Amino acid sequence: MITPGAADASNAVPQPIAAALTRAAIFLVVAINPGPDNLSAVRALCADLSALLRAVGFRDMEGSLSCVMAFGSEAWDRLFDQQRPAELHPFREIRAGARHAVATPGDLLFHIRAKRMDLCFELATQIMARLGGAVSPVDEVHGFRYFDARDLLGFVDGTENPMGREAIDATLIGEEDADFAGGSYVIVQKYLHDMAGWNALSTEAQERIIGRTKLSDIELDEGVKPSWAHSALTVIEENGNEIKIIRDNMPFGQVGHGEFGTYFIGYSRSPRTIEQMLENMFVGRPPGNYDRILDFSRAVTGNLFFVPSTNFLDEVTPAAPPAAEPAPAAPLAVEPSQPLPPLSDSSLGIGSLKGDPRHE
Repeated sequence: MITPGAADASNAVPQPIAAALTRAAIFLVVAINPGPDNLSAVRALCADLSALLRAVGFRDMEGSLSCVMAFGSEAWDRLFDQQRPAELHPFREIRAGARHAVATPGDLLFHIRAKRMDLCFELATQIMARLGGAVSPVDEVHGFRYFDARDLLGFVDGTENPMGREAIDATLIGEEDADFAGGSYVIVQKYLHDMAGWNALSTEAQERIIGRTKLSDIELDEGVKPSWAHSALTVIEENGNEIKIIRDNMPFGQVGHGEFGTYFIGYSRSPRTIEQMLENMFVGRPPGNYDRILDFSRAVTGNLFFVPSTNFLDEVTPAAPPAAEPAPAAPLAVEPSQPLPPLSDSSLGIGSLKGDPRHE
């Protein structure tokens, strides 16, 4: 089988991870059905995705349509006859008391964004038409931008997203895994909110849980912000430097069904950064000092995917996969006492990109 070769770190072209802020998004997770023909259909889409994107996006050149295609751990082994990205593994499930970061099925992620939902919808339709019976849907969420980039809890979401070169260094693999330079890791979770319980709190209590003021979006002073505030537990530092990620969370819901949620999506150069954030939230830092937002928000999905470079996707061919397909891997559990390995350095040995100011 012809497979993509080793990436040149200086020429790697990333997928649009740091695309500009949009009003609409579709998060589509699918499972690849058994059989070599289905694997071939998925591989054929890889090289054709850019053409599909151009065809749909041309209908509104100012619609800012983009799509990121990412692969789960088991899917990678089934699709590609070569080594895997260094840190690709199944989503690490976390249990701590009543709090549970669940691991759920999913082989492929399509993160589709645009200023208009119809563009997102059309591209998702074309992708699924191209894949046909090769895949089965696992989860589909249609997200929308809520007023001034707020979540349904009423707080601005994404204030601390990095921009420009900082965003590149935070999200794109460099020489530390040169065969996959220009790639990234992405973790997604769908959270459902207890809005009645949340709205029963005073604004001051909500602000202490989030760690920011509700109206002005100003971070609370260290002397006021609790150690269990969301904004405190999601700060990851190494050697005195904060390790950033890019989030593009979106609200979603069905009012008639009483469903109100936030779709979390975080891109990072190493999945360990987000995994540490989740451990801090669910287990606590120190253990027991957990994120109180989890008293009102429940994770119902959890997946880790790898985002290869555009170069990689363009070189994929529909040729047959290896003869044997590996058995599904069991989710890895993270115990409260199990430390995560140290984070890698934040330098990046690839060419520069133009960044867009973003909200998280």
